[in-house]
This record gives sequence, structure tokens and C-alpha cells, in this order.
Amino acid sequence: MYGLIDCNNFYASCERVFNPLLARKPIVVLSNNDGCVIARSNEAKALGIPMGEPAFKLKEVIESHNVAVFSSNYTLYGDMSQRVMTIISSFVPDMEIYSIDEVFLKFEGYENIDLRELGLKIVRTTTKGTGIPLSLGIAPTKTLAKVASKFAKKYPDYKGVCIIDSEIKREKALQLFAIEDVWGIGRRYAKKLHYHSVNTAWDFTQKSKSWVRSLMGVVGERTWMELNGTPCFRLEVQGAKKSICTSRSFGEQLTEINPISEAVANFAASCGEKLRKQHSLAHSLMVFIHTNPYATNKSQYYNQILMQLPVPTNDSTELIKYAGQGLKKIFLPGFSYKKAGVIITEIVPERPVQTNLFDERNREKYNTAMKVMDSLNASYGNRKVRIATQGFGRKWKLKNEKLSPCYTTRLSDILVVNANEIPF
Repeated sequence: MYGLIDCNNFYASCERVFNPLLARKPIVVLSNNDGCVIARSNEAKALGIPMGEPAFKLKEVIESHNVAVFSSNYTLYGDMSQRVMTIISSFVPDMEIYSIDEVFLKFEGYENIDLRELGLKIVRTTTKGTGIPLSLGIAPTKTLAKVASKFAKKYPDYKGVCIIDSEIKREKALQLFAIEDVWGIGRRYAKKLHYHSVNTAWDFTQKSKSWVRSLMGVVGERTWMELNGTPCFRLEVQGAKKSICTSRSFGEQLTEINPISEAVANFAASCGEKLRKQHSLAHSLMVFIHTNPYATNKSQYYNQILMQLPVPTNDSTELIKYAGQGLKKIFLPGFSYKKAGVIITEIVPERPVQTNLFDERNREKYNTAMKVMDSLNASYGNRKVRIATQGFGRKWKLKNEKLSPCYTTRLSDILVVNANEIPF
């Protein structure tokens, strides 16, 4: 049996954990630069606030219904996610972290255990330990577990745990499940399936395998088999990333190269840090910049450059050097730039590594420097020690005017309770 745990309204729930006044209050979380709605509490959904809606269009609704609005606090959300996953792993070690708020489980060797009681215990313990409410779906396949988790979230009588463990339950669940909500059925395929009168997951399973394959290919066939109870998608053990991208939209449009160069240096340094964490090196690096495609009244420009590194590296100083060289080659004056980014590819393990006969860099020295820098930043806070090229400018930073404190990762943001003001 497989399980799928989904953190309910995760971003909004993270904001509520440390602020009890937000209980039962509508909450929305905004995208980078406080642009569009990317997360909503149930109360915000009930007000009809749609996903992706620009924040400026919601001003009247926000004010009239006293909606709490937050900038994306990915530092807080990432740390809370790690806490959730750590507690879950103490119950079920076979896990596949699917996203920041979802994790697949494999209940292998649990044949003599009451899975409902175990599921309830996982949900209760994790929610109590983190404050994040969960929904758990358990079924013979990953796709059916996804279906079950949706029912666990939608219907309170399940108490957070829904199990599809019989043919009757499977049929009933699929008859009530819209085809567009099935994991792996995108908008394009949903439209095609509706054209063929396939409106529910049950309708889909009643089609022949050959029909599904002719319309949707092998991936669609596997989804069909999963819905019929045959496992096709195994638990995937996470390994090192094969590419890493760090990019941001700027808080304001930039016309000069210096602030963009500072931003690119920070992106390259972040890529280097991520490489070192997974003990990997990169063979190549790409830098890209572009203007705001929505500013139709302004001239548009997009460009990128791929650079092969002489020796695979995870040294931030070296990555910054080549990223800066790449930026100078593609930057054109006269444009208002909105976004830049660094992508590192051709990632290989840290050992062994193919060196270069003409390489004169003292790599042992720089590797030691990177280890010291990572250690200091881990002890005293992110980016306390940085490469000078990263600078301290603010022009390229994201707008996050409604950012909540980083309660769990920043010492200055830890909640303080004044015992003298607590009534007893």
C-alpha cells in the first residue's frame, strides 16, 4: 500500500502556527514581489479569491473582509516542511518527498498493522508537533493514494485519513472524482477526455487500455492502470539534482549592469552552496537576463549564454567569476531588465573528478575556504559571510513588504513571551 500526505493549505498554515490570532481568519500568500495569490486558506477560498489573481485587483475584498496578506516566506516554509517530514519519517522510513508540502509513503511490511490507526497516529503526532494540519490517503497505488488524500482533506468525518482498500471503495471514490483532478491528467488531456464524455476518473477506467494509449500515450496508460489498482509508479529515492537553477524577478526594473551583476553573483553563490550540500560539481553554467514581457510599451530583450567550466567545480568564487563574464557578454544597455538567473548543469559527483592539465588554481585552498564559509553561515546565519562581489545592495531584491518573521531559523525572530503579562 502507498500513502500520500498533503499539508493542508501549507503556506497559510505555516503563518498561523506562530500567530493564533489568524485562526479562522482568511489568509492569502503572495508570489515573488508581492504579485499574485499563490496560496489561500479555506476562508479565503470561501470569499471567492482565485489562485493567480494579482494582489492589486483584490484590494477591495482584502479590506472589506479583513484578509491577512503575507509575502512568501520560503525560509519559514522550507524549515517547517523539513520538521513535518522528519516526524513522518519516524513512522514510515520509505518516503519520497514529492514537493514542499507532499510526501509519498510506502507501507511495505505493514500487513499485520491497522493502517487506519497508524495513519491517525501519524496525522495527530505531526500536527501536534508542528501545528500543520495534514491529510493522508492510503491506497494500492500512488495515483489512488492521491485520490484518497483529496477525500481525506474534503470530508472532516475521515479525521484526516482516507483508505481505499477494497474494490467497492475504489469504484465509489472514482465515480465521485473529476477527471481533471486526477494526478497526471493535465488541462490539455482533460479537455480531450471531456470531449469523449470522460468526466470522472471512473469514466476513464471504463475505457480500454488501447484507447487510452492511442489518445494519451504510455504515460496515460500508466495512469489508467494505477486507477485500476495496478502499481506503475514506484517510490523514487531522491538523489543529487541533475541541474540547479537560482533566479529572481527584481524588486524594480534595472537598467544598469552593476546591480544586475550583484544579483547574478548571489545566484551563482547560491548554486555553489547547493552543489556543496549534495557533494557535487558542475561542468557548465548558464546565465540569462530578460525584460518584463508584460510591459508591452517597452522594448523587449532576452538573452542567455552557456559557459563550459575548465574544471568541474562547486567553488562559489569560481562560479561567480564565470557568471559575471557571461553577464557582460549578453548585457545590452538601453533596456529595463526584470529578471536574471543562473543555471548549472552537467552535474557530477564530487569524487572522482577530471582535472585540467593547464589548471593553475589552488583548488585545495579554495575548497577549504568554502568549507569554512559554509560552517560560519550555518552557525551565524545565512550569508553572514559572503564573497565581496555579492555586495549588500538592495535594488535587485524582491519586494516582500508583508513578510512574516523567520520564527524558526533566525535568532532575532524567535517569539518572546513575557511571563509577567500572562494572567494566572
